[in-house]
Amino acid sequence: MLDKLKNWAACALLLLVGLVPASAYSAPKTVLVLGDSLSAEYGLARGAGWVALLETKARQERIDAAFVNASISGETSSGGATRLPALLRQYHPALLIIELGANDGLRGLPVAAADQNFRAMIDAARKSGAKVMLIGMRMPPNYGKAYTDSFSAMYAKLAKDYKLPFVPFLLAGVADQPALFQQDQLHPVAQAHPIILANVWPVFSQAIKNK
Repeated sequence: MLDKLKNWAACALLLLVGLVPASAYSAPKTVLVLGDSLSAEYGLARGAGWVALLETKARQERIDAAFVNASISGETSSGGATRLPALLRQYHPALLIIELGANDGLRGLPVAAADQNFRAMIDAARKSGAKVMLIGMRMPPNYGKAYTDSFSAMYAKLAKDYKLPFVPFLLAGVADQPALFQQDQLHPVAQAHPIILANVWPVFSQAIKNK
């Protein structure tokens, strides 16, 4: 009789396990953000930047993700390409969000060099098994039409070539409003970051669900 009870208990446990969704036992997906000061909360209170807001919204939407913000103020595409391999080994992200290039543009660095750095990052991430989401930037018109057009087109071509989830311009709805910037007129104030989140969220929410 005791053996029968043990068998019944074992069968009941197996049935219960079968009723629990597999996702309940899966580890959260790691989201790695590789960016510059626009993502590193430059001049802001901690938790006020768009990356922190993205993490909060993901949690509210019951998206099981762990965020790692590896953004550094002043970072260029070259610096990102140099740092990325170690970050991939450390965190094994399911999704890599690349928000870089603004400092390349502000320094007037060659677009071809930035393009090469981005391709190296995308290739490294894909080789590690991570999906890549790309966030584009644009330069002010005083850098000249040829340079600004080439700079913006670089992101669009990368997204097309690699078929990436793509945010065309991180600062859409912000860049043309001086009141939404800090005194340096380069870094958005906290009030601008919910707008930035609104630019990022639709692309992110699909990218993380499809991973």
